[in-house]
Amino acid sequence: MDTLRIGLISDTHNLLRPEALVALKGVHRIIHAGDICDARVLAELESIAPVTAVRGNNDRGDWARRLQEKERVEFGGVAIYVVHDLHDLDLAPAANGIKVVVTGHSHRPLMKMENGVLYVNPGSAGPRRFKLPISVGFLEIAHGKVKGRLQTLEVD
Repeated sequence: MDTLRIGLISDTHNLLRPEALVALKGVHRIIHAGDICDARVLAELESIAPVTAVRGNNDRGDWARRLQEKERVEFGGVAIYVVHDLHDLDLAPAANGIKVVVTGHSHRPLMKMENGVLYVNPGSAGPRRFKLPISVGFLEIAHGKVKGRLQTLEVD
């Protein structure tokens, strides 16, 4: 496999929109950056690809206690750190070999490069908050390099 495609989703708040499922079709892995609110969301995502998920501030109950608040994963030689709220980032990513930080919480899609680290918040794929877009994100990893992309979903 030349390019590894990773789908990024966050803040579904128990609403996994069909548009998000369509957008994520064909990815090799999925990262959910928290505020899932129901284990069924993760089960549906697992039907597309293996899922790494962290617990958000609205994830409660027995199912949510099994999730960590932070996860470090590595795909294709690229270390990715996942935390729901960027304010809870407890390490210096670049100094710890992390190339990508994936967050959620704000519902605002964001992608920026800072000190050689790509920060991605895919925004919210769940209920609309204020006038913010409904969105997901993607990482494409090839030969140890990573590219990010955000996608706004057209929803009714």
